[in-house]
Amino acid sequence: MDYIKAKKLLEKYGQQHLLRYYGELSDGERAELLSAISEIDFSILSCAAADGKKGVGKLSPADAMPLEETAERFKEFYDAGINAIKRGKVAAVLLAGGQGTRLGIDAPKGTFNIGIERELSIFACQMANLLPVAESAGEYPYLFVMTSTVNDGRTREFFKQHGYFGYRSDRIHFYVQRTAPAVSREGKILLEEKYKPVLTPNGNGGWYTSLKNSPCGKILERAGIEWLNVYGVDNVLQKICDPVFIGATLLSGLPCSGKVVKKVSPEERVGVLCKENGLPAIVEYYELGEEYKSLRDNSGGLVYCYGVILNYLFNVAQLDKISQKPLPYHFAEKKVSYIEDGVKVTPESPNAYKLETLTVDLIKLMGGCLGFEVERRKEFAPVKNMTGTDSVDTARALLIENGVKL
Repeated sequence: MDYIKAKKLLEKYGQQHLLRYYGELSDGERAELLSAISEIDFSILSCAAADGKKGVGKLSPADAMPLEETAERFKEFYDAGINAIKRGKVAAVLLAGGQGTRLGIDAPKGTFNIGIERELSIFACQMANLLPVAESAGEYPYLFVMTSTVNDGRTREFFKQHGYFGYRSDRIHFYVQRTAPAVSREGKILLEEKYKPVLTPNGNGGWYTSLKNSPCGKILERAGIEWLNVYGVDNVLQKICDPVFIGATLLSGLPCSGKVVKKVSPEERVGVLCKENGLPAIVEYYELGEEYKSLRDNSGGLVYCYGVILNYLFNVAQLDKISQKPLPYHFAEKKVSYIEDGVKVTPESPNAYKLETLTVDLIKLMGGCLGFEVERRKEFAPVKNMTGTDSVDTARALLIENGVKL
């Protein structure tokens, strides 16, 4: 893309300011800026603005398979799940695009050392939960690791340095999620440098399209994989390719499922499994109105009680059917450094929006979802903060409780 084409494109979307410093740039910087402009999907700006005005539809409670039923049907579910793994029909997808900034490290979040007397990264914790499944099945499920442009190289190197945590290296593959521009409150794309727009990972909702468009997509087709277990890097107690979870989903006949735990309070910062306009849906905690959040039943329990832990199982055939449908964009308010009047500004409070799609929005499109309750103290130890709620401290305590040596 040359300057004239870039200028015409930016004028169409009201983003001409991206060329404000063009005359000051070196030839290399100009080329980098024009290349970045050519790769931005400007249409998402209008889509995001429209999505942001939609709000949440009419909500009603959703059921989940209770712990008691899982215990009663454990062998039935386990046998169905382990058989699917043995036949190579299940793979895992790790959403690992985040940085560990809130944990005090300038590195991929999964590399954070949660050990006390020994090195134990978040990645290592999760791989230690996947490896026994592979050994029991006699089949190593493929693991696709979604990184970001910021942490891709360091994530690949970390896995390599640690011998892929004892897993078969030929079954672990990496791909990079797409980016979206960060915008000011007025909808203007921010500049990170005079020659570089602020581009950030576009949320975890695009994990499947990014996977399909990467070389991993060919592996998916060649291996005949029918189910993808998608999970987040935050939780050190994630059970990955859990045969019982997989078996329950297969026997339910539904195209997707999500692990849930009972919320500890109305204010807990987790997405909630419910129905939106009659369809299974997950509503993020910041989008759930107070009239729903605190609603209780006759026994005093929360009506909207099932919080998701970012561990889902998706049918690939159904994903292919819906993959062309656009997901809504969510506005995540963040502190974003930017260039103003030629000077770098570092704000002290949120000043911009990052545009993100979310995995939870796939649920509405899948046509049905099994809520699968799990024991929170055995499967939910999120690491989001250094101290306090959902922190390094609380995760360490739960790891120790579950017999993990730190």
